[in-house]
Amino acid sequence: MSDTITSGLVSLDEPLGADKSAVIRALAQRVVAQGRATDADALYADAWAREQKDETGLPGGIAIPHAKSTAVSQPSLAFARLKPGVDFGADDGPADLVFLIAAPADAAEEHLAVLSKLARSLMDDEFTGALRAASSKDDVVRIVQEAIGEGSAAAHSAPPTPPAGESDAAPTPAASGPRPKIVAVTACATGIAHTFMAADALTAAAAKNDVDIVVEPQGSSGYKALPADEIAAADAVIFAVDVDVREPQRFAGKPVVRASVKRGIDQPDRLIAEAVAAAKDPKAERVPGAAQASSTTAAQESVGSRIKRWLLTGVSYMIPFVAGGGLLIALGFLLGGYEVTANAANVIIQNSLWDLPTEGITSPLGPLGQYLGSVAFMIGATSMNFLVPVLAGFIAFAIADRPGIAPGFVAGAVAVLMSAGFIGGLIGGVLAGFIAWWLGRLPAPRWLRGLMPTVIIPLIGSVVASGLMVLFLGRPIAELMLGLTDWLNSLTGASIIGLGVILGLMMCFDLGGPVNKVAYTFATTGLAAASTSDLSSTPFLIMAAVMAAGMVPPLAMALASTVLARGLFNPVERENGKAAWLLGAAFISEGAIPFAAVDPLRVIPASMVGGAVTGALSMAFGVSSLAPHGGIFVFFAINPFWGFAVSIAAGAVVAALVVVALKKWVHKKGAQEEAALTPVGATVAA
Repeated sequence: MSDTITSGLVSLDEPLGADKSAVIRALAQRVVAQGRATDADALYADAWAREQKDETGLPGGIAIPHAKSTAVSQPSLAFARLKPGVDFGADDGPADLVFLIAAPADAAEEHLAVLSKLARSLMDDEFTGALRAASSKDDVVRIVQEAIGEGSAAAHSAPPTPPAGESDAAPTPAASGPRPKIVAVTACATGIAHTFMAADALTAAAAKNDVDIVVEPQGSSGYKALPADEIAAADAVIFAVDVDVREPQRFAGKPVVRASVKRGIDQPDRLIAEAVAAAKDPKAERVPGAAQASSTTAAQESVGSRIKRWLLTGVSYMIPFVAGGGLLIALGFLLGGYEVTANAANVIIQNSLWDLPTEGITSPLGPLGQYLGSVAFMIGATSMNFLVPVLAGFIAFAIADRPGIAPGFVAGAVAVLMSAGFIGGLIGGVLAGFIAWWLGRLPAPRWLRGLMPTVIIPLIGSVVASGLMVLFLGRPIAELMLGLTDWLNSLTGASIIGLGVILGLMMCFDLGGPVNKVAYTFATTGLAAASTSDLSSTPFLIMAAVMAAGMVPPLAMALASTVLARGLFNPVERENGKAAWLLGAAFISEGAIPFAAVDPLRVIPASMVGGAVTGALSMAFGVSSLAPHGGIFVFFAINPFWGFAVSIAAGAVVAALVVVALKKWVHKKGAQEEAALTPVGATVAA
């Protein structure tokens, strides 16, 4: 490929306008005049839209407005050397070197790679100095072609710098003492320019500050995932991104510094310093998710591990909808009374804050409470309606990346339509994900390649996955869900108490791992599907038992380490115990992790015994919860609250006494054996 830039695309010291809008428009017109684009206004609009998201001015008098546009027929670089410079938003002043990077909407990977080389070269002072000293347009063309590897001059130039994180060069020798190890991800909206410039800036800043770094640029031309062993060895992570990081779960548990991709270019030294500081700070923000003990790459994962990762991805994205929606429903009952469900929609449609309802008032707070309760209830109910589509959509996302999201959401919505519930959502999400994954790997002609992820895969994936749900799978799954619901509602006496014991054991087994998530998801999806006309039905009992049992481990460890047996715990554990009181009260099982991590063979069994007691008592007392999270802070959504409190107190006391007894009378295994049994994936219970 050649001729990304020609002399006809170069402007030297010519007035193009007084502001950046005029400069971008003039360069877009130059691209069209050279027959490389069909519509200057369309190209300008796309580049200006990108400029509005984040200004493209960079330190050193550089600007790189850029866009992928359907108006562009050939990848092009239009260049202007301005006198005087024009403000493109850089902190250090106007830009005198401006490149308009114009890429077709369906640009092939090799085209995008060439354009990204130009962006990387702009970080080189020799390159920008040569552009400022160029005496002719042909000189500019030669300088740029040498940098991006085009033309005959490229044969005599040094090979282009490989993308950060993909170099085969030997690592820099370590200085005396351990050097901090950082991994980073860079990504911008278009994935052409800022992505690679930030990668280079961070690499250079790390070398200057005696820090080891490996960077993963996630550009439009694809990306090479960092090796799992590099991530495992890293002390901290930098996310310099304007879009979502792909497969962020790879970095789970690592201290993280988050910034815009432009800050990665403008302030790389500061980001490196912040990452080094975060690595030493136990309170630093960490990448959420269950950290994996294995150092295998995704390609080496077992089938079981992959399935678990896919399902937990869907659950993790679903939980915010459940938590927010459930709490709003509970707030609706608090404000509007338990009869708020009967006419909440009519109250919202027919009334407002300045026209409060006058009839059918069931709220203890009067007309205002009736209106506000109806609003809270309807917003919460609407949020809960997204539960199954979100679950399915992000399971498909975990399998097929972004092309899987639309087919997954549609399959989840169809599962709801067919009354197939969360099991239908699970199956629909997996189907949609695999179909999208398979379609994305089919060879496609160049003219169709750009439409695959945005049109073809969502269209065909939605039709096939949802069609299978409608024609073959939806009705049998709906019958299964109906049978399961009828069975749960039929449980009474010893059966319902036994279910509470099982759920309590599951909630305390791995403190946020897969078993815990299964129990929590079972409870929340049942809560979402339950009828609010019967607040004593089994789904509300299950939710209360699950939440109560999940609160036991941190409360038990707090009781044992700060009250019952302080001498059996070291000073650090006693400090953690103080924090665990609040964490447990809020249903955050993370408060027990510091104890379980160092002594799993005594903490985990004790927690499970306490959780089983709490689950059984909660069911026996008939405790129901309208809220899926919040612990004692959602007391208004729990009935009877005294039963909830007694169940938790009993379980916490039992678990605390058991762990104290085990620490006194059961000898501790060797450190290596015990560490090998430390539970993986211990995170927040929900």
